Amino acid sequence: MPSDTLTLYLIRHAPTLPNAQRRYPHPHEDAPLTPAGEALARALDLPRHALAFTSPLGRARQTAHLAGFPYAAPTAALAEADFGVMAGYTWAELEATHGDAPRAWIDALGDPHSPHGPPGGDTGQGFHTRVQAWLDTLPGGEGVAFTHAGPLLAALRLTVNLSAVATPPGTVATLRREGGHWWLTALRPPA
Repeated sequence: MPSDTLTLYLIRHAPTLPNAQRRYPHPHEDAPLTPAGEALARALDLPRHALAFTSPLGRARQTAHLAGFPYAAPTAALAEADFGVMAGYTWAELEATHGDAPRAWIDALGDPHSPHGPPGGDTGQGFHTRVQAWLDTLPGGEGVAFTHAGPLLAALRLTVNLSAVATPPGTVATLRREGGHWWLTALRPPA
């Protein structure tokens, strides 16, 4: 029987202009990396022989390519959550328009068991089910996955029950799976 031991590097894509503006992305938004984001992606130190996956969205694919993984497999489960009515807005704009409702929407989206989320967007349950299904397919060995803040945080919730952590663009979270159990072994913010 093959070993299920896995070291998984989850990488939040490098910075884009909407990241700097702190706007929630639209589902198929493909903002390119900033020049600083391109430099950060080139500087990522990851195992080149690892099995590589990427969100199908351009900013993650561009990060993967610049980090030395042009062959990374586009993987729908690694796409960002659908923020519904929140897409395109900053937190301040959302609070000005919707009061306290955005807090409830984002909390629901962050709850793996919640049947709720932002109106017109993903539910917490649906979003986490998508990420969990991908995690369940991963073979042993080493893997790298270029993704977004939402799926990275969902994976941390689902594997090590970490509910809140800052993951600026370029963050690398390293997880280890052994004997069906997961450990967070490193969390590196961008240099």
